[in-house]
Amino acid sequence: MRHSLALFLLLTLTACSSLPDADNLDKSLSAEEMYKVAKESLDKESYETAIKKFESLQSRFPYGRYAQQALLEVAYAYYRQNEPESAISAAERFIKQYPNSPNVDYAYYVKGLANFHGERNLLDSLGGQDPTERDPKAAQDSFAAFKDLVTRFPNSKYAPDSRVRMQYLINALANYEIHVASYYLRRGAHISAVNRAKEVLTQYPNSPAIHDALLILVKGYDALGMKELRDDAQRVLDKNFPETAAVNKNRGLSR
Repeated sequence: MRHSLALFLLLTLTACSSLPDADNLDKSLSAEEMYKVAKESLDKESYETAIKKFESLQSRFPYGRYAQQALLEVAYAYYRQNEPESAISAAERFIKQYPNSPNVDYAYYVKGLANFHGERNLLDSLGGQDPTERDPKAAQDSFAAFKDLVTRFPNSKYAPDSRVRMQYLINALANYEIHVASYYLRRGAHISAVNRAKEVLTQYPNSPAIHDALLILVKGYDALGMKELRDDAQRVLDKNFPETAAVNKNRGLSR
């Protein structure tokens, strides 16, 4: 029995030693081959595996086009894996290390997408929650990244989609400010409400939220006893939104 067990262990160890070691196998691959293997994992949506393989490529071959492309793929993989901070970090490293790369526009795009993903929760589930506790930084950073892209690379293939997302972000940020202003108005913080509404007018003049911002100004100035400013805001509201003015007049709400 002892001899049989010893023989079994010997055969097992021999078999294990004959198997190719993963690290040794990777070391035998060229940069191009390592990239192809990592890309296969990415295409299969095995993002964690792809990230490890791309980072291994960068470690072995820190220079050249495959190292550059690997860093971009890492940023994208982190984005798809819902790790926006890691995706942004990788994109920013690419922008810093390869500012003249023909693919640097894609780095800005991924950076914008990663922040855009975080922005999705900006107005979600506000309910009775204090909206001033929400942080719009992700939306602001996303807008900045997309703006950098369309400014620096107006003819980039990623520019059209970036412009669409920028408009969405403008509207989202404007709506967020309206939520905050309305919150202040309901709680009698009229100066804060007015200031937030004015910010919408100055920062997001082309957003649909302009209408609500003017309404808040009218109500805020009225509560503060600032009749001239109230009337000025009402005139601007009536001029730019005549349909609303007509409805309010019929309801006896117009001054």
